[in-house]
Amino acid sequence: MIEASLWHPLALAEQVSSAPLPVTLLAQPLVLWRSADGVAHAWPDRCPHRGAKFSLGQVVNDRLECPYHGWQFDGQGQCRHVPALAQFVPPATHCVQTYRVQEAHGLVWVQLTPGPEEAPLPAFGGASVTALRAVNCGPYDVATSAPRIVENFLDMAHFGFVHEGWLGTRDATDVPEYQVQETPTGLLATGCQAWQPRSNLHAIAPARVEYTYEVTAPYAAVLAKVPEAGSTAVDGWRESIGLFICPVTPESSRVWFRLAVADFETPDEKLQAFQDTIFTQDQPVLESQQPKTLPLDLRAELHTVADKMSSSYRRYLQRSGITFGVC
Repeated sequence: MIEASLWHPLALAEQVSSAPLPVTLLAQPLVLWRSADGVAHAWPDRCPHRGAKFSLGQVVNDRLECPYHGWQFDGQGQCRHVPALAQFVPPATHCVQTYRVQEAHGLVWVQLTPGPEEAPLPAFGGASVTALRAVNCGPYDVATSAPRIVENFLDMAHFGFVHEGWLGTRDATDVPEYQVQETPTGLLATGCQAWQPRSNLHAIAPARVEYTYEVTAPYAAVLAKVPEAGSTAVDGWRESIGLFICPVTPESSRVWFRLAVADFETPDEKLQAFQDTIFTQDQPVLESQQPKTLPLDLRAELHTVADKMSSSYRRYLQRSGITFGVC
């Protein structure tokens, strides 16, 4: 399964501590925990002795202890202590499978199976984003597949209906022609425009907003948006929004957004509240879609030229060999 070789976000970095944290990725229960050296670890949430959940245990002497018989495992997954046998030295075979972990974009990422080629972490901007202030939003638990959520993120035609009065209006629903091209990591859409009554937290007037969309991995995307000059209370306002999704099951997902904004004064909570408002408008519609998995056969649903980016995304998933969350 190609998805196992990709990097997936599982938790905000600050949520991973010495207290074991249960998570699920690709329908597999995992446990996250952090050792005293600050390194995050990801293992199956199952002790190899009798199958109890590690997430019900605790960290003792910088080892993760099983809640059932107290077996203790170090950060490399090796069993170091079996309480029932005080003099027993556990052999190398008494160990836990470990997964690769990285931290980026304020999240802990896990790869279940290294692929034949090194899979990159989904990117989030470059120098232009580095100069902005970053804030994470979420997680949001959504009862639909990760590809359905990505496709919604790439879609401009729903603005005037789902986000009426905010990102769109029924009086201006036209989607002007835009361009889509393949990139080494996914897709890029340029020349996207939308008329928005309130495109961001600091909007003071309706504006034509320029969008750029980029699919950076099968379950990740980034948009950059720049409103017309004079339409915001913050001079030179611009922002990028990264979408990072953990595919929990084929029909359920955990979602984070990472904002990069030209605003260094507004409290995080206000920026997060605006994003909450927008996404909670999307969520009930997303959860209503049938099937919950995304059809890759373009004949399964109807399409127009306004759907160019989403159609390209479906073809990209098919080319990539994605099978989790699609049909």
